Amino acid sequence: MDPALPTEPATISPAAVTTDAASTAGGPAGAGPAAAGSAAAVPAAAAAPADPAAPNGTGVPGVVLAAYRNAEHLMAVQAPSCRVPWTLLAGIGRVESGHAAGGRVDAAGTTRGPILGPRLDGSPGMALIRDTDGGALDGDPTYDRAVGPMQFIPSTWRVYALDGNGDGIASPHNVYDAALTAGRFPLRGRR
Repeated sequence: MDPALPTEPATISPAAVTTDAASTAGGPAGAGPAAAGSAAAVPAAAAAPADPAAPNGTGVPGVVLAAYRNAEHLMAVQAPSCRVPWTLLAGIGRVESGHAAGGRVDAAGTTRGPILGPRLDGSPGMALIRDTDGGALDGDPTYDRAVGPMQFIPSTWRVYALDGNGDGIASPHNVYDAALTAGRFPLRGRR
């Protein structure tokens, strides 16, 4: 564990979400999902929790806050009757990943290593969801794991994914894309 990180209990369950060791140690942002399932994976909860006294006053790391606000704006333009506030998205992001493991994202909003939920292998207290993506998003070719800062199941991401930052790629590991997808997801059955 990084000695610079706090030792007090985190806001999310250590067993629920992991990042790869390179991201926790400040390693390269390109570390792939396969690394996260290795013995080097560490709990995302070990990341420093967002400071409520942060300069932006929200307790949400800067780039992550920008992504939530961007999703609110895009939702207001694309689906004005839905009225998804950034605070709702922030609540989801905090519960699901501690705001992308305490803001461990690059300037474009891509997580510095994958954020993965537990293997959904049907073990006690765990749902059983067999692999739906060949391990492409979660690095696990046998069972699914929720992925990214908003914790989407790969099959759900494949159907509802949106590009929130306009780079032409919808990635569950990008907080802009994940926040917009989370904002639009409740509308999936509405026309």
